[in-house]
Amino acid sequence: MTLQWTVVASFLYAEIGLILLLCLPFISPRRWLKVFTFRLWEKIASFWNRAFLTIIVVLIILFFDAIREVRKYSANHGIGKDEKLLPNMYDHFNMKLFRAQRNLYISGFSLFLWLVLRRMITLVSQLAIAMGENQALKVQTENANEAAKRYLEENEDLRKASNRHKDDGNTKLEEEREQMIKEIDKLKTELKKTMEALEKSQIEMVTLRKQYDGLTREYDRLLKEHDGLQNLADKHDKKTE
Repeated sequence: MTLQWTVVASFLYAEIGLILLLCLPFISPRRWLKVFTFRLWEKIASFWNRAFLTIIVVLIILFFDAIREVRKYSANHGIGKDEKLLPNMYDHFNMKLFRAQRNLYISGFSLFLWLVLRRMITLVSQLAIAMGENQALKVQTENANEAAKRYLEENEDLRKASNRHKDDGNTKLEEEREQMIKEIDKLKTELKKTMEALEKSQIEMVTLRKQYDGLTREYDRLLKEHDGLQNLADKHDKKTE
């Protein structure tokens, strides 16, 4: 394996390792978000998009180069008719064809997993943000409920005091009670808006979770195919040697 394909294979193994880390269930998306927001990442964020596109271009070039090599040696595979006359040349073409196919799989999986990795990082970040917003909305809702209960209790106390002291300051207490009722209505309206925002956030979080689970299942399927192809490649290498 040449130097460039050794680098691509190492890059593929690194992608597999990172995706496995992202799939670990005991590492929450909010913890991943803290990792993604380190100061070091903020410094290199301006170069991230350029590096991402550059790696895609390089992998696409290598992928098409591997396709060209496969077609080249597949076209010359007709030498199999003279296998008994030219055994060394036949083995040489088979070896070249196998290496070209191996490079095709390596570059193709590297390109695909690079796109999957970018998408998974985006989904994990969005899920962590949605979870944070959901937690904040829950706290806000609880605070609004407590405030509403407190105002209701105060309103009830004022009503009892108004009944006890109906003759003294009845007009003033009535005005305060009406003001309390207005404040309670205002709090109920804010509570309704908060509950609607909470339901919307929960729906978005469920959608993101479904997309994340779908990508995880697709990655597991591709990883099994890659393991099968790698085992086939190892067997063919042993057979060629």
